[in-house]
Amino acid sequence: MASSSDEIISSEDSRRSVGASSRSDLMPGRVSGFAETPLPQWPNDVARELFRSPSSLVEIIGSRMSYNVSVSSPCSTPYLGPSLAQSCPGSQFLTFMTLLDTFIRAQDKISQLCERVRPVDPPEYYYDFIVVGGGTAGSVVASRLSDIPEWKVLLLEAGPDEPPGAEAPSMVAMFLGSAIDWQYRTVNESNACLATGGSCSWPRGKNLGGTSVHNGMMYTRGHPKDYDNWAAMGNEGWSWNEVLPYFMCSENNTEINRVGRKYHATGGLLNVERFPWRPNISSDILAAAVERGYPLTEDHNGDHFLGFTVAQTTSKDGVRQSSAAAFLRPFRHRRNLQVALNATATKIIIENAKAVGVQYYQVGIPHGEVRTARASREVIVSGGAVNSPQLLLLSGIGPKEHLQAVNVSVVKDLPGVGENLQNHVSFTLSWTINVPNAFELNWASALEYVAFQRGPMSSTGLAQLTGILPSSYTTRDHPDLQFFFGGYQASCATTGEVGALMSDGPRSISISPTNIRPRSRGTLRLASNDPLQKPLIHGNYLSDPMDTAILVEGIQIALSLGNTSALQKYNMTLSNAPLSACSRYQFASNEYWSCAVRQDTGPENHQAGSCKMGPASDHMAVVDPKLRVHGIRGLRVADTSIMPQVISGNTAAPAFMIGERAAAFIKSDWGATETQWYGRGSSSMWKTSTPWKGYHSQ
Repeated sequence: MASSSDEIISSEDSRRSVGASSRSDLMPGRVSGFAETPLPQWPNDVARELFRSPSSLVEIIGSRMSYNVSVSSPCSTPYLGPSLAQSCPGSQFLTFMTLLDTFIRAQDKISQLCERVRPVDPPEYYYDFIVVGGGTAGSVVASRLSDIPEWKVLLLEAGPDEPPGAEAPSMVAMFLGSAIDWQYRTVNESNACLATGGSCSWPRGKNLGGTSVHNGMMYTRGHPKDYDNWAAMGNEGWSWNEVLPYFMCSENNTEINRVGRKYHATGGLLNVERFPWRPNISSDILAAAVERGYPLTEDHNGDHFLGFTVAQTTSKDGVRQSSAAAFLRPFRHRRNLQVALNATATKIIIENAKAVGVQYYQVGIPHGEVRTARASREVIVSGGAVNSPQLLLLSGIGPKEHLQAVNVSVVKDLPGVGENLQNHVSFTLSWTINVPNAFELNWASALEYVAFQRGPMSSTGLAQLTGILPSSYTTRDHPDLQFFFGGYQASCATTGEVGALMSDGPRSISISPTNIRPRSRGTLRLASNDPLQKPLIHGNYLSDPMDTAILVEGIQIALSLGNTSALQKYNMTLSNAPLSACSRYQFASNEYWSCAVRQDTGPENHQAGSCKMGPASDHMAVVDPKLRVHGIRGLRVADTSIMPQVISGNTAAPAFMIGERAAAFIKSDWGATETQWYGRGSSSMWKTSTPWKGYHSQ
């Protein structure tokens, strides 16, 4: 299981559109300027080798090219897939993308194949702690608990390790729709995703590192008021001042001279930087924001929260840094930390109201096997906002009426499990610009990246830009709109020729206004008591009319950016075609956009809230402020599902923080010494008791 993380593109819709306009929160089907392409139809010999042995595939390609590739990593086995060739939609991409994938694997600065965690198979039976889900938060929890040499820790991950091709930032979201994506969809949406039958795509990473392997890497913590509101709900210890040290203890900010040490630190395990490359048009987009009267900010995590910026990202020297890369690989030699891959937790074993172990199904050769591991101290569930409530329900923890309806024995009646489900919601506007629609990925950019980790492949293109603003429905000190951008992504290429065109038409870029303080709430339920069947997810998007009103105001702001002198030289032309389902309204009117957002809804991938944190007096709370499941000893949840309200920003950084907090709570409860402050920052943040005074609005 993979912990909830952050911004990603959707699965089968968008990943099949070559060169999709990348943005940090790409959503289902929100690609600009590229036609849908069917699944690849490979020649038989190529198809066999593509899914079996890439080295053999390279030999096939070499024989057809009269060239034999001889480079490889000394740590190339076992093979970690999928390959980049599998992520592009047709046989015309096979040769170039297979060779690029081979060179990336051979360059250890990118692939880190020699630094990967070596999984245990089979796992042992007895452990002190079992962490379920090696995603964004779970990797942090397992790593930090293993700081204590006397504690034996097992980390169960439902998928394999991450593929080397995902380490290149420009390949953001290219592996969604593959075997390392859970490929969830919502059901029965009556106000959203109507163009796709009321079903919204919810991709989630099914691999070590979770969704931090697929997301846009944007490092945004949310607004201080988000956390102060959590504390006001009775969650003692979760105010902004109290959570800030747990953001900082992870952080190694390589731009500390620019962002300062008031809110940032160095020396932590998680590298935070800005990408080394961005397209020239990004400066013009920022100028357009200024022209419209919106501020620029150096740091969305600093004193000036409002405005547009080039975001910092969780990457290191132009290479993606997933949670597994940051928190597990440095400690791969620890004897007390064991990682089991392809191991899906199916049930938490509970005896006398105490979690004592986990039952899991581990895929093997030639077939899978149901296994059990026992935990003498605690089980920590970090499956994310989908898998964590699903596992609790499968274990008999949840609303008793629902559990009885699907024939699951009730262990603890907790009505809040699977309730309070939240997600940000967006809509994408696309424009054509008078720039040739050339592949950003070519032999020159590939060579620059493989050799030096620079150039277009070292970034997500325009997706590194973002803006945060208040709508007229809120106050300046708690904004509710975020803007994401797409375009100039160096993803797929055919020949690698410099200047080769994807099409004869113009290039496309996009802006996606996003409601980051939604009022609508959804639910998650079991479809049956089969632990391998996907749950029933009802996002309930846009059920509160205010969510639509805020989103429409964001659309008007995005349109205004396109009508500025700063961008006039690009001859920006809106390419969103009028929707027949909204033909009764005048195109581009507020009424039209209110209809359009329900048809082509952009469900973000910031899922949260389904195992709500709250005091015992809150009958809908699932965990207490120390993340302990109410009524069950030895069981905690640590991921974005515990958020009482989703934060107003990308959720990856908060997921890291939640993992840090969970580990600190556990260490404290078991009498272990605090071990998590490795870095250098504002040391007073650890002991500050003065209330937060508020970010400046400009």
